[in-house]
Amino acid sequence: ISCLLQTSLRDPGILPRATPSEAADLEKRIDSMGTSTYRPPARTMEVVINKYVVKLKYCYTCKMFRPPRTSHCSVCDNCVERFDHHCPWVGNCVGKRNYRYFYAFILSLSFLTAFIFACVVTHLTLRSQGSGFLTTLKATPASVLELVICFFSVWSILGLSGFHTYLVASNLTTNEDIKGSWSNKRGSEFANPYSHKSILTNCCAVLCGPFHPSLIDRRGFIQPDAGTPSSPKSEIPSFGAKTDTSMVGGIP
Repeated sequence: ISCLLQTSLRDPGILPRATPSEAADLEKRIDSMGTSTYRPPARTMEVVINKYVVKLKYCYTCKMFRPPRTSHCSVCDNCVERFDHHCPWVGNCVGKRNYRYFYAFILSLSFLTAFIFACVVTHLTLRSQGSGFLTTLKATPASVLELVICFFSVWSILGLSGFHTYLVASNLTTNEDIKGSWSNKRGSEFANPYSHKSILTNCCAVLCGPFHPSLIDRRGFIQPDAGTPSSPKSEIPSFGAKTDTSMVGGIP
């Protein structure tokens, strides 16, 4: 229950959106990259992480270049660091700041479901020794219902736990695995730059890494939009968010 509450209520790693001044400043920097042609400047940046070139995409909603492994959640309408997925069962995104709690939650839930299933089977087996099995089922309808629920639940929960165990061991996210961002089938140039080439090191990095503070000001007030620039192109922020990797490079 504690892991469930931590996953559901904790900030997953939401990045604050740009202020109008930050948006205007970055817009000027992007415009200065323009060429003599009439093509608009590219809304991408390239950084080098562990000798691999990683592209940073521009978020038109949050008005900023997304840090590595950051993605915009269409449900929460926020950019989340190390975005894994949006979980409707906990009502929150799973990202950099709550993934370890999510993994502990599904892992403990797997053991709990398997334990309850084994206990119900043992209970029905012992009760059926003195009487027939059908008689035992009729006498304990609640146990039968519990057995059916656990039987169909344990496989999906165990499968989910196994999948995320693979992700932790590979230092991947669900979003990256679905998109095939770092698939070995695409060649060595698309190898995962965040992997430490060791299962134990990857597990320690994902589950036991430093815990970063939230970037959300929960006591702040929403500023009025009176100072927002009239042009929609001038609402883009500077790239200053903290990431979990050392980044080299920038706008040429």
